[in-house]
Amino acid sequence: MNFKSYFFIIIITFMSTLTFAQEKQPFAIGETVSIYSDELNEERTLNIYLPQSYNEAADKKYPVIYLLDGSADEDFIHIAGLVQFGSFSWINMIPETIVVGISNIDRKHDFTYPTKNIKDKEDFPTTGGSKKFIDFIAKELQPFITKNYMVTEERTIIGQSLGGLLASEIFLKKPDLFDHYIIVSPSLWWDDESLLNIQATPYSTKKSIYIGVGKEGKVMETVAKQLHEKLKTTVPPSTQLEFNYFEQLDHGDTLHLAAYDAFKKLFSSKTE
Repeated sequence: MNFKSYFFIIIITFMSTLTFAQEKQPFAIGETVSIYSDELNEERTLNIYLPQSYNEAADKKYPVIYLLDGSADEDFIHIAGLVQFGSFSWINMIPETIVVGISNIDRKHDFTYPTKNIKDKEDFPTTGGSKKFIDFIAKELQPFITKNYMVTEERTIIGQSLGGLLASEIFLKKPDLFDHYIIVSPSLWWDDESLLNIQATPYSTKKSIYIGVGKEGKVMETVAKQLHEKLKTTVPPSTQLEFNYFEQLDHGDTLHLAAYDAFKKLFSSKTE
């Protein structure tokens, strides 16, 4: 190979590489915003998935899923993916929906109420902040989303493990904050299962509740089933109540399949 041929190959290779580099673009599934919370006295990060049609339909409004453990390295990406998949026209399992993932700072603080159990206090030294976190959701987060995004009044919360504990507490104490509750592997053993003993706050609007748990040991499985049994005898007949036991899954991988199952059971009838 002579010098001219070699030089020509080098130039073509360089130009191809340059063209390829120029064509690279970031791949995004949503946006990240920060809001300052007076209730929590700190800045909070939100990861927000917007449906594909969001910027195309000027007058369309969307229901919202609020996702606990919504950091990018937690549950946000795979739940947003399930929502996108489920809303495809050829799947038609869930309406096009906005997902608001609430990034964590200290979930052991935010998702737990005060406990009398000594071991709880030892294992969770920062415990006891759920009331303020619920106030943050009600007084700051939901109004922020309503003001800044095209949303309907339909709201869903998804919580797993300690997030499931918080979602259960919200339903039992302030049920009208959400219309749909997806509670997976809830840590209802907290404070010697005291949440299972409180009287649920009455509500008048229609609700749906999904409870899922995997093969996660006697305590986790029992408290999830107890929550289901409690709600069966206390919620109004108009409330849709679903339960599923995923015996092939454990605490680490139940959420994904449970969320899919919940979407199918709670929302598929609305898309028909």
